[in-house]
Amino acid sequence: YVIIIDEINRGNIPSIFGELITLIEEDKREGMPNAISVKLPYSKEDFSVPSNLYILGTMNTADRSIALLDIALRRRFEFEELMPRPDLLKDIKVVDDNNNQLDIDLEKLLECLNKRIEKNLDRNKTIGHAYFLSFVEEDSSGQKYLTLTDLNKIFKNKIIPLLQEYFYDDWEKIREVLNDKDTGYFIEKDRSRISQDLDSLSLKEDAFTNIYKNCENAGNNQV
Repeated sequence: YVIIIDEINRGNIPSIFGELITLIEEDKREGMPNAISVKLPYSKEDFSVPSNLYILGTMNTADRSIALLDIALRRRFEFEELMPRPDLLKDIKVVDDNNNQLDIDLEKLLECLNKRIEKNLDRNKTIGHAYFLSFVEEDSSGQKYLTLTDLNKIFKNKIIPLLQEYFYDDWEKIREVLNDKDTGYFIEKDRSRISQDLDSLSLKEDAFTNIYKNCENAGNNQV
């Protein structure tokens, strides 16, 4: 049996677990050498946590709230870092309105975005593959694909607003991450808003392939 607690680092730990914070320890569960039980406040029944119950807590380290995580919780959980997986986008093709495959490499695109974000900020701010996977469809042959229109939506409604938040509307930095400093595909030349083509969801193939041009320099000072 599995219980999943989303954004556990934002929760009030005493309210979530109460007296069970002790009972969830491995050696204090039912049937274990140091098993203990508590009396439930309403039913007055004795209660213990079975050994076949798994508790998973998720958290987003980008908001830094992990630093405030309850010490008792830290001691009772193992922590596994899950970083973005650009390789999961490797076999997903991008198609236009006529279902023609475009030469857009989503794996390279995400890799380069994250290299530039990590250079300017830190690795905890990198963009996850789920931003793209949530729009992926599958044809009758099992081939996974993403439409160019949906890719426009991902950048307009998800990625660029996230970059605006990260860089406090510093459009120069946003252009740098998008490799858009000299092209203006995503950000207007006056650098104060997204381009009209992106606003109308009509950016073409070259706007996205340009993101991963010169990607070998994305991790140093010559982005």
